[in-house]
Amino acid sequence: MNEQQKLKKATYHLYTFLISKMVGSLGAGVYSFGMSLYILSKTGSSLSFALNVILSFIPRIIISPIVGILSDRISRKKLVLGGQAGVILTVSALLLYTHEFGLSLAAVYTATVFNSIFSSFSSVAFSASIANLVDEARLQKAMSFNQLSSSVAGIGGPIVGGMLFGFVSMEVFLAVFIFAALVTFTLEATMNFNLFKKESPTNDVQKQETMFESFKAGFRYVNTQPTLKAILWLALWLNLFFMSVSVGGSYILVTVLKIDPTQIGFIEAGGAIGMLLTSIYFASRKQIQFPLVIVKRSTFATATVVMLIGLPVLFPLPMIWNFVYYFVIMVLFGTLGVITNTPLGVMFQTTITEEYRGRVFGIIEMMSMSAMPIGTLGYGVLFDLIPAYYILFASGLILMALVLLLLRPSILEMAHPELKQTEGKVVTE
Repeated sequence: MNEQQKLKKATYHLYTFLISKMVGSLGAGVYSFGMSLYILSKTGSSLSFALNVILSFIPRIIISPIVGILSDRISRKKLVLGGQAGVILTVSALLLYTHEFGLSLAAVYTATVFNSIFSSFSSVAFSASIANLVDEARLQKAMSFNQLSSSVAGIGGPIVGGMLFGFVSMEVFLAVFIFAALVTFTLEATMNFNLFKKESPTNDVQKQETMFESFKAGFRYVNTQPTLKAILWLALWLNLFFMSVSVGGSYILVTVLKIDPTQIGFIEAGGAIGMLLTSIYFASRKQIQFPLVIVKRSTFATATVVMLIGLPVLFPLPMIWNFVYYFVIMVLFGTLGVITNTPLGVMFQTTITEEYRGRVFGIIEMMSMSAMPIGTLGYGVLFDLIPAYYILFASGLILMALVLLLLRPSILEMAHPELKQTEGKVVTE
């Protein structure tokens, strides 16, 4: 295949990737919304709902490093399609069970565990393959499309789910998800996952290693890359402290300010709207010159927004202004999330060596996922003991300190040696 044919195929991958991810994410959003409402309406217990969330995290934390190792050893396409097939079979089995016996809480929990396991295969292997699917010049567009699909799911999932819930049976929710997953599977089956793959002489050596040796080699690789190590630690702490927003934001809106549930729905949609608009912007602009500089600024700004969340508790506002204030806050969160994640995704794809990419993405998923249940539990306790604005203000300050420490000037210059040539100038890219 010549270079022109490769670029043509890469263009096909780019838009097939967008459609498959958008359809798959929307189907998953509808399914997740339906299952969440089912659990809450059946039990009326936030603990039952939280258990389902935890069951979606734990398997991914455990399985992600293993999938990362497999992604560096065997065909990533087989792992992606195998994971998708596993999800389809799991939800199909749940649909069959529901048709025969009716939906039950135990069946939903079981499906959540298996979905989490199979989804790890798809997500880790696909994340490690993006640089093999599209040319380097369009990696930023590919990463923007990934964020775009998530934002569409964030907006469309609750809307479609809300329209269906109460009017159709739960079997329809399951059927919608199965259909979306089948579309995703079919589209991804047409992709060439080795289009831009660079073969390495170490691949044969790796296949002779034990799984444990391969796992250790992945961590050794991360330890030899100071920039990558700093980003991984930053990702861990960001996910941990961002749980202050997930837990504290809901606590303030519902318990402290008593905002109307309909308004809360619009406020939460603000995050997806911010993601959508920023993803479109990144998809249409040229690749960022100094991505880690942008990441430092965006995470510092995000820490500032965390500190601002508790202000209406200290300085009461009329209800309409509370709504406007928190809607803007959520739009900012969505915007800053894309500004942070898109350059990071491009950096990961371009700087991580091919033969270690699967293991590194497995480690990334493990670290980011492990922070979420810990943060949820920790902040759940703290918000019952300490006033919300103190917790959010302290979390924002700690985040600022971590950003300044982990993305200090020496790390930025290591990632972007050209920065030394721009000293005394304003970096605009």
